[in-house]
This record gives sequence, structure tokens and C-alpha cells, in this order.
Amino acid sequence: MLANDMPTPSLDWRAATSMRSHADNTAYDVRQVGKTLAVTNPATGDESTWKMSGSAGDLTVEWGGGAVNAPSGSELLAVFEAAFTFNPELDRIMVTLPDGDYTALFSNGVLVPDSDGTAIVHKDILWQQPRLWLPRVDEPFPLQYRLSDGRRHPRRAPKPEGLLYRRYIPWLGRTFSFRSVDVDRDLDLIHDWMNDPVVARFFQEDGSLDEHRRYLERTEKDPHIYSMIASLGDRPFGYFEVYWAKENRVAPYYDAHDYDRGWHVLIGDSEMRGKAYATAWLTSISHYLFLDEPRTQRIVGEPDVGHTQQIRNLDRSGYAKIKAFDFPHKRAMLVMMLRERFFSDALWWPCG
Repeated sequence: MLANDMPTPSLDWRAATSMRSHADNTAYDVRQVGKTLAVTNPATGDESTWKMSGSAGDLTVEWGGGAVNAPSGSELLAVFEAAFTFNPELDRIMVTLPDGDYTALFSNGVLVPDSDGTAIVHKDILWQQPRLWLPRVDEPFPLQYRLSDGRRHPRRAPKPEGLLYRRYIPWLGRTFSFRSVDVDRDLDLIHDWMNDPVVARFFQEDGSLDEHRRYLERTEKDPHIYSMIASLGDRPFGYFEVYWAKENRVAPYYDAHDYDRGWHVLIGDSEMRGKAYATAWLTSISHYLFLDEPRTQRIVGEPDVGHTQQIRNLDRSGYAKIKAFDFPHKRAMLVMMLRERFFSDALWWPCG
């Protein structure tokens, strides 16, 4: 049984009528009541309504009034996220704009002009907007090449710290998040996870507390990789490592591009190894990596060929199987996700 505060795992959220957005690092609670979206900012208590009209495939959203003269661009982003979440079959929505300055939303492609006073919001463009899911959005790090162990690659940005990503998962009714690892804070938890026999079989890093401290400290000092804790709500459940493929051991086995990314994962909480949870973290790690670096066009992975469940999950999440190859320590399957496919096929949601 799951803890009392955990939802019943399910991949069907068609009956969902509420969600939380974090546009521009501001919480917005959005409820669907009939043909109306009710938006609340819990921090200020401000409320507004948005009317939805039209038939399936032709939805128009229009501001119905609120506590301010015109809603902010952040609120518009939250409304758009909610409209697509409650209507996942739509590829675009129409919006009748209130009076306000939304130049930035036009500049970055969220709003595409249509006719006088209306605009189009494309789902695949909206989901590439980092300000909806990243607490901090930095400009892309300038391009400068360097050599590491004989490999030529771009200089990487400093490793991020703190909360890195959060996204409301409609089929679980909770907010999923990534944060950076703090060795002192997280050592005991990661030590327990790595010594779980199910985890150790494939992650192959079981050992003592001191060994795990040294492992995390090595990762902390390695410029091409950083580690994260995944949580659902306030409950941590998994450990992730993300890396730049050009500097990684996988690079000699395929034509690695400058901004290819990869990741490793262990799910330490045994109660979160079901299909609904796997779908949440698999879609979120891909989404995070594409948002974190707009020049990343491909995400790769190299699971053990014997880890059939993981490979099956990757396949269901849109990762293509490229080839099997031999690392010195294991036979692996190279898998790959393309940015274009992820966003054009809406793979942040369950396939099918």
C-alpha cells in the first residue's frame, strides 16, 4: 500500500478539473468549472476567470475579469498550460487577448498573431518555454571550445544548484520536481537506495557509507556530470545523474554532438516503481534536459541490455533503440530521443 498522502497510480487524468502551474516561479491554482477556468494566486489571493468556447479541436479562451485591470504574462502562461492539460487532444488554442502588454509572449513564440485581437498558442511551442517549469532561467552559456582528456567540447555552464525543475503531473495529482544533491543532506538516503538489491543489480554501486560519500564527491567535482534528487510532492524517491555526452564514456560509441545530453537513474523508493510513476519521471527528465539547454537536440541513454523493463519503458516514452554495444563493464543498448519528436508528439504526456 502507498502512504496515505500518495495518489492511486493511474495514467488517466481525463476527469481532472484542477492543477497547479508555476509560471515565472509563481504558483497558480487553476480549476475547470464547466466552460470556465478559475485562476487563483495563493500568495496574494487574487482570482480571475477565463471563458472557454468552441468545439473540440477549435477552443477559444477569453479573459472574463479579475482583481486587476489586465492579467500578467505569467498568468496567461498558467492559463495556457491548464487549457492544454484539461484538453490534451488539442494541438493549439485560440486566445482573445485582454488589454495589456504581451510583447514578450509574442517575441518568444508563445503567442502567434492571428486576426485583430486574437492570437494562436501552439502546444509544442508552449512546452518549450522554460519559464513555466524552471525556477531560474539563464541565457545560454556562450560557446567556447576546450579540451578534456583529448576530447574537444564546449565549455559548460556552472552546475546548477537548488530547485531545478517542477511540473504538475495530472495523472498523479502531484507536483514532480528535481533538485540538486547536497552530499551531507542526502548521503544517508542515497546510501540506502544504492544498497537496495533491486537497485544494485543494475546501478552497480552498492557499498559502504564512506564509499558512497566518495562517489558523490567525485561526481560533484566532475565538470561534465551533476546529480539530482527527484521528488513527488515532498517525498524524494529517486537519484539521477545527467551528463554531457561529448565528454562521457559513451562518446566513442556514436557520433556525439556538442550538446547531446544523457542520464542515469535509480528509483530508491520501492513504492514508486510502478508504470504511472515511471511515466512521470521519464517524461520529466527528457523535458528538463531540453528546457535546460535550448541547443540540445538529442538525449541519449545506455541501459544494460538485460534491463528489459527499463528499455521497454524508454521505448514507450519515445526513445528509439539505436544499437547494442559493449562497454568494458556491460553490454548496453544505445537509445536516443530527438527534441523535434519530443515536442511535436507531446511526449511529456503518456504515449497513446
